[in-house]
Amino acid sequence: MMPFFSIIIPLYNKEHYVKNTIKSVLSQSFNDFEIIVVNDGSTDNSLEVIKTFKDQRISVFTTKNQGVSSARNYGIKKALANYIAFIDADDHWYGNHLENIAALINDFPNCGLYAMAYEKRYGDKVYKSKYSNIPPNKPWRKILTNYFSHNLNNAIAWTSACAVPKKILIELNGFDESITLGAGEDTDLWIRIALKYPIAFNNQVTAAHNLHAENRISNSNTSLRHFINIDKYEPFIENHQSLKAYLDLNRLSIGMQYRLNNQEEKALSFLRKIDINSLNRKQRFLLNRKGNTLKFLKRIQNLLMKFGIKLTPFH
Repeated sequence: MMPFFSIIIPLYNKEHYVKNTIKSVLSQSFNDFEIIVVNDGSTDNSLEVIKTFKDQRISVFTTKNQGVSSARNYGIKKALANYIAFIDADDHWYGNHLENIAALINDFPNCGLYAMAYEKRYGDKVYKSKYSNIPPNKPWRKILTNYFSHNLNNAIAWTSACAVPKKILIELNGFDESITLGAGEDTDLWIRIALKYPIAFNNQVTAAHNLHAENRISNSNTSLRHFINIDKYEPFIENHQSLKAYLDLNRLSIGMQYRLNNQEEKALSFLRKIDINSLNRKQRFLLNRKGNTLKFLKRIQNLLMKFGIKLTPFH
């Protein structure tokens, strides 16, 4: 029989984490699913770890290393279900994650994206995500009438905490494989979905994003990365409230990454297009800081995180 969810796990060198990730999936209270693991050319023992699981719902496919977007798109093609849920091979679902997404689908059947709230883990410290214009301390599950306005603190849609109808992923050609890991490959897809379809969101935390050292993208790799093409969404600003501010925050993020890597010309190609009215006071301060100052501030931010203090320019 066709499962309700196809769960896609792109896998590349996560031998120390993928076992716990799959355990969290198999422990779901809602268990009508298949698991599609796409081994993206791992060179460690990740594949051997996967083989220790004997659950018949798990299928494993091995491809040459082409990146996370290619792995996810491969999994989408293999999926049997009408709804695709994603989880990266080092993240975690709490036991009620799929149950809550299934409830969102039942209550709001015509949406293009179903998202749950998530938290971030750094070592033994846990940070709950804060969302713009959504109450943090009481249950809240609705269709977002202005998706982009809710993304100005943390992203509503995070890949390991959402599900998308397969027909919409096929219609929109899935993830853009020209965008490299951590350069906006997921953001690009969520924008394309939000421009055409409503988004349903539940502010209950059902997933955790692990920010361990191996999972963090180094700024030293910036010159090798191909970022999202933000400019292509400018024509949609007039008909979508808060899209301009959302695009400018992404420009700020990318520009800061280039500046941290001493690539000032590329940084300015993003930062010069920002409307200062899109930014809060902290973001305006960062906009005019040079690379050495940003590196100093980044070191302070990383040090404070070790003590459970999370500083961010986004709220």
